[in-house]
Amino acid sequence: MVKKSVVLSIVGAVVLTIGVIMAAMSILNTDSADLKADDPAAMETSQEDVSSELEVPEKGDEGASTSDVPQRPDCPPGPVAGVELPCLGGEEAGDEATDEGISLVNIWAWWCEPCREELPYLEEISQSHPEWNVVGVHADANAGNGAAFLNDLGVDMPSYQDESNLFAGTLGLPGVIPITLLVVDGEVQEQFIQPFKSAEEIETSVTEALA
Repeated sequence: MVKKSVVLSIVGAVVLTIGVIMAAMSILNTDSADLKADDPAAMETSQEDVSSELEVPEKGDEGASTSDVPQRPDCPPGPVAGVELPCLGGEEAGDEATDEGISLVNIWAWWCEPCREELPYLEEISQSHPEWNVVGVHADANAGNGAAFLNDLGVDMPSYQDESNLFAGTLGLPGVIPITLLVVDGEVQEQFIQPFKSAEEIETSVTEALA
């Protein structure tokens, strides 16, 4: 009887100990959950861990929709050196097509620093030589940035939009910008693969090429 009582006492003690341990673990888990809910720092850390695993796409890589493109002057009717392109920030308007007579076509992009210096000179040429069609071709998918770039420079020269390198690819132009083309009646007569440093330099180069 003594041995049986001892065994029962031991079993009871073990059961009681297990119950106490389980109760303590339950209390600890509840407190931990409450702490996370009440601690903003813990929640912020959790959000940071999640966001660091996400790949956030960069803005501005894709072309802007038509509604996002700032208003620009209308373009002469195309094509441009035989290539059909949409007008950047405007429509095609006017009676004289780009491929009629003498045209200067400048290939540029909104991120091009030499273009920033050269484009105002082309604007001067368009004012001093109204007999020449002076137009641009924006060689980048982001039409919104291109139109804003010209507006910031105060350049009213019409420009076409080329988001897929169609113009340079069709004409077999080198993969550099800026490039200025002298186009006569739709045919490329001269390529100026350099940034011009003044309006006078443009005028002299074109006059010599036409001679």
